[in-house]
Amino acid sequence: MSKDAVNTAVAVRRTDAASMPADAGDAGYSKDLKARHVNMIAIGGAIGTGLFLGAGGRLHNAGPALAIAYLVCGIFAFFVVRALGELVLYRPSSGSFVSYAREFLGEKGAYVAGWMYFLNWSTTGIADITAIALYTHYWSLFTDIPQWALALAALAVVLAVNLISVKIFGEMEFWFAIIKVATLVAFMFVGIFLLATQHKVGGQTPGLDVITDNGGVFPHGLMPVVLVMQGVIFAYAALELVGVAAGETAEPEKVVPRAVNSIMWRVGLFYVGSVVLLALLLPGSVYSADESPFVTVLSKIGVEGAGDVMNLVVLTAAMSSLNSGLYSTGRILRSMAMAGSAPKFTARMNRSQVPYGGILLTCAVCVLGVGLNYLMPGQAFEIVLNVASLGIISTWVIIMICHLIFVRRAKAGLLARPGFRLPGSPVTEIVTIAFLLSVLALMWNDPEVGRKTLLLIPVIALMLVGGWFAIRRRVAKAEDRELTELTK
Repeated sequence: MSKDAVNTAVAVRRTDAASMPADAGDAGYSKDLKARHVNMIAIGGAIGTGLFLGAGGRLHNAGPALAIAYLVCGIFAFFVVRALGELVLYRPSSGSFVSYAREFLGEKGAYVAGWMYFLNWSTTGIADITAIALYTHYWSLFTDIPQWALALAALAVVLAVNLISVKIFGEMEFWFAIIKVATLVAFMFVGIFLLATQHKVGGQTPGLDVITDNGGVFPHGLMPVVLVMQGVIFAYAALELVGVAAGETAEPEKVVPRAVNSIMWRVGLFYVGSVVLLALLLPGSVYSADESPFVTVLSKIGVEGAGDVMNLVVLTAAMSSLNSGLYSTGRILRSMAMAGSAPKFTARMNRSQVPYGGILLTCAVCVLGVGLNYLMPGQAFEIVLNVASLGIISTWVIIMICHLIFVRRAKAGLLARPGFRLPGSPVTEIVTIAFLLSVLALMWNDPEVGRKTLLLIPVIALMLVGGWFAIRRRVAKAEDRELTELTK
């Protein structure tokens, strides 16, 4: 039975969006996430490993122009989350964009969206445990412990916490986000103080001279700025977590708009503001991909223990990102499993209403990352970052395509748009999709990592096609069951 037939049956039975039958994967969840949880999850999604660790290497390569890259990518990231927020208010779902892809693009669209998102978060999980290991090596006490062993220990701790309950996850993310925001605000105050007092940082007086005396805003030209774009998009990759979390909150219509609208100023303040400060305090050449740029600054101002405190905070941020990845993929895989496009065991939930099957599958891939840390400890982070960017770019493109179809159906009178809307549709969606695809294409100009990453696309495509042919009968049976239930 085709998905169009199922959609038709649904349309006949519903009188408005509120009465729409929930995605089968939404059944069984608790509604324990409060407004403060979702708001802080949104903040946590905007502040993670991509900023705390990734900004160091990008500042080294692109210089102060990195702030412009963060601003541009941040605007498009906001468009994506705003579009997702509108879809969430139309129909909240723990399956999030996978559930919307199923409705607007059919089961094949949901299948691609779900597995590409899994690719994103499973590889992001590898990046996170790699970052945790790198952070831990900052302290001499852990220097002799292999990077892979530290990565495995971090994965085990976060897995244990994630399996307890969604309420524990929400509380953990709430406090992780509080720590990250408080630390960034404190750092920005410190940076402003250093600028105002002309306090030397690493033997150099901070200010505009740091930029002008070291090649200006574009010290290495425009191309390095273009090449770091996929890494910058990776830094924003957890913003769509708001859509997943909305399925486990009691009042999404109140919580989601506030969380989404606050993302824009957070991007401007925390990302752009902190990168500008970093560029004014030290030359880009001083920063490194192996150390958080915040740690680099604080360790050079002569305050004993400042670098240690900041390193502890950025380690917390990486743990938070890993925690969020396990949470989101568990819910997405359960939505897919209920439709037949993911292994059956990923639909299983424990007594605490946590979809542990999908979480364990993501952890299994992260264990492969432990092996990557063993074989290539120096390159592990950048390799998985680029692979993850393929997943997040495809996910964001699918969200915007779903929103385009959603708006088209609303104009045809088939459904009603909520009051909370993406402005400028359909131009906003088309421009955003074009930008994301251009970032993907420009990765070809990076022969070291980007070009090799793009060469993975045909491999991933073949795997997706092969996987679809392997599960299409199971998907058809699931569709027939859904249609039967809808027409009873």
